[in-house]
Amino acid sequence: MLSAMSTTVHVARHGEVENPEKILYGRQPGWRLSNRGQQMAQTLGEWSKSINLGALHVSPLQRAQETAAPIARAHGIEITTDERLIEAANVFEGKSFELGSGVLKHPSSWRHLYNPWKPSWGEPYKEQIERMMSAIYFARDSAIGAEAICVSHQLPIWIVRSHVEGKSLIHDPRKRECSLASITTFVFNSDGVIEDVEYCEPARHLLPPKQK
Repeated sequence: MLSAMSTTVHVARHGEVENPEKILYGRQPGWRLSNRGQQMAQTLGEWSKSINLGALHVSPLQRAQETAAPIARAHGIEITTDERLIEAANVFEGKSFELGSGVLKHPSSWRHLYNPWKPSWGEPYKEQIERMMSAIYFARDSAIGAEAICVSHQLPIWIVRSHVEGKSLIHDPRKRECSLASITTFVFNSDGVIEDVEYCEPARHLLPPKQK
């Protein structure tokens, strides 16, 4: 039998956002799921039914809260909002990053790009790791021996996974293994140490073609 310390924390990325102009929405409020994003959320709700869920902790941003709603309904569980699961801060928030927008080519942007290790354009990776690890451990403890689900955002999820797996934090954003409505799972052993990281895409059939 597993001890109370041994459990699993599934960290879900939110579903697709209604964002036709390709704005980097970051921490801005009011960004809701698209129709496809709502379908992704429903798929996560169905996926979660096989889990003995003891805690559901969610970023305060609307897109994450909407993604978590079908999971909460499926289990009759309340959503616990955790600020530590929020998107990473970014100085380019609110700007269009559509191909050809030229944001990164403008001289006014260059002063933010001098240190990719930090990174100099947004929330330091070290701070993302600290808050995400704290949130994951808190969700684990809150589940009291059952499994936990956290709903967060692509960059913080990828950075904390990279940290756990000992990978470089500098990376090509296009190569992150963290698609919309994907699940990155942290498996704890009986000593309370993360011993494995797993990944799956329950909503893969709903992904836009270029993201599959």
